[in-house]
Amino acid sequence: MDLGIKMLWRKIKESLKAIIPISIIILVISIIIGVDGTVIISFLIGDCLLIIGLALFSIGSYSSTVAIAESIGEYIVKRRKLWIFILVAFLVGFMITIAEPALWVLADQFKSVISQPILIITIAIGVGLFLIFGLLRILTQHKLSHFFTIAYAILFIVAACVAIFFDPSFIPVAFDSGGVTTGAMAVPFIISLGYGISRARGDKGSEEDSFGLVGIASIGPILAVLILGLFSLPTTPLSDSSTTLIEYFLQNLYQMAIAILPFVLFFTVFQLISFRLNRKRVIKIIIAFGYTYVGLVLFLTGANFGLVNIGTLIGAYFGATDFNWMIIPLGMIFGFTVVAAEPSVIALNRQVEDVSAGAISHKFMMLALSVGVSVAIGLACVRVLTGISIWWILLPGYIIAIVLTFLTPKIFSSIAFDAGGAVSGAMTSAFLMPFALGAAATIGTNILTDAFGLVAFVAMAPLITIQLLGLIYKEKMKRIDNLEPDIEIMEISEVKS
Repeated sequence: MDLGIKMLWRKIKESLKAIIPISIIILVISIIIGVDGTVIISFLIGDCLLIIGLALFSIGSYSSTVAIAESIGEYIVKRRKLWIFILVAFLVGFMITIAEPALWVLADQFKSVISQPILIITIAIGVGLFLIFGLLRILTQHKLSHFFTIAYAILFIVAACVAIFFDPSFIPVAFDSGGVTTGAMAVPFIISLGYGISRARGDKGSEEDSFGLVGIASIGPILAVLILGLFSLPTTPLSDSSTTLIEYFLQNLYQMAIAILPFVLFFTVFQLISFRLNRKRVIKIIIAFGYTYVGLVLFLTGANFGLVNIGTLIGAYFGATDFNWMIIPLGMIFGFTVVAAEPSVIALNRQVEDVSAGAISHKFMMLALSVGVSVAIGLACVRVLTGISIWWILLPGYIIAIVLTFLTPKIFSSIAFDAGGAVSGAMTSAFLMPFALGAAATIGTNILTDAFGLVAFVAMAPLITIQLLGLIYKEKMKRIDNLEPDIEIMEISEVKS
């Protein structure tokens, strides 16, 4: 019991450290611009729920989903039956996406644009299919750079067809969907699943191949929503700030029960046919699922109740002023600080540090991600102000990212595409997206085409920044290698003298 309390307190301190910086900035700005006191109180209540929810979720997810992910990966490889591999990979991808908190936050933002159940199921199918491709790539050891080149070429061809022949307003929505799908629930699970499969493969490149799977999985939702755009027309989003704390809480109790239950059933089936864990371990995992469920409910309630309204109001205030250009530096500040509060980023950084044996530290990763996201939010705010097409930023950005996969060390490319999914989570959807929507509504630009797309930029930023770090690392290693012979010659001459 004491150990459990200590762990909870440690996780609460981690949550405080992650959420307090962005919260202080929001609070100070809210007071300066005169946000209504009831909204500020709602924000503070939401913040408390975020901190507790994030702590409980962190404890539960690592002891439940991540604890069994590696075992599932090893199981489907050892069975050596392709149909089992494909079926399990799809079901895992589908269910982990349904349980993703960031997706539910985004779906709530998009509910007046696309039906919430349709959007979530479409995205989950996309993740399931591309998780199959990603896991098959690990088994066949195809180069990640080649896979991304082909996949993104197909993706942009489909996007161009949708924009030309159907409805271009679906493009930002589709790319946003890909960004938030791989968040706090999916990132640690998918990385662990990939690690389990690559470890079962058992060769030198197995650790490197365990990364990149999140990046592949995030392509599926974009393609799936683009295809959805061939059959439906989005409507202009409507703002809804009338939902109470209790209504959000009850809504999330129901939605997260639906999200978690299939995954619990999936674990039960594997326990019966493969895992055969002892009774004590099973009870621990079930309790961990309970922690995960409660954590998700509190986190989502806090995000929706506390952040959405205040984000919209701050964006609307600055958008209505004569100095509405202030949304650009303000958005960049928000972007720099919000990364630390994303639970999926914390999970990714820890796993990167472990797998790289400390060569890529979590502090180094956090700085690179923060800078990248800050620039991405700045560019998104430029679009809100000017209405320039998303293609002018998205297409060159991805071309640069794909080219870098052929130049930078493989491990950096793999981590970069995983990080793209990790940074665009629930905090981005719950605060930064409403901030952009509020500004766009008062400035008068098209909300669908000019405000949506922010999450897509956030997801794209790490693809470039981390791979650039990889190039710097590569050059430093070359210099070290060139200096070593001189050092050896000097040492030999010193010995002779």
